[in-house]
Amino acid sequence: MASLDRCLLLLGLLFSALMVSTCSAYSGRMVGARTEVQDVETNKEVQDLGLFSVDEYNRRLALRGVRFLTFSRVAAAQRQVVSGIKYYLQVVATVDGTGEEGQRRTFDAVVIVKPWLSSRSLVSFAPRRPALNSQDNGGDAHLNVR
Repeated sequence: MASLDRCLLLLGLLFSALMVSTCSAYSGRMVGARTEVQDVETNKEVQDLGLFSVDEYNRRLALRGVRFLTFSRVAAAQRQVVSGIKYYLQVVATVDGTGEEGQRRTFDAVVIVKPWLSSRSLVSFAPRRPALNSQDNGGDAHLNVR
């Protein structure tokens, strides 16, 4: 009986050690949490998604006669694993077609990519709202497409 108790105690300790090592492997990151994308400026996938978001935005507005944008770059990005990968992008684009031609604006874009379906979809694209005490020029409200 004593050997059975020792065996159960040993199994309990082994299980506890396994749980602690598994939990520490996640480094405190929650499953499904947003993570920063490193080296955004040189990340081809992220830059391609930024170009896709501007192209899709322009396509949706083509029939409304609203001014168009020209993609410049993605300045920052985050990723989140959902049913696919959700990208939160800060897209810098140049305004075309009005008195504001050539002005650079920053937009927030959300794109969902489902690689197994070869699918990507623009969820939202809106002017970035400037933070308080910020010099960032967030764009005009009428450019908002959701």
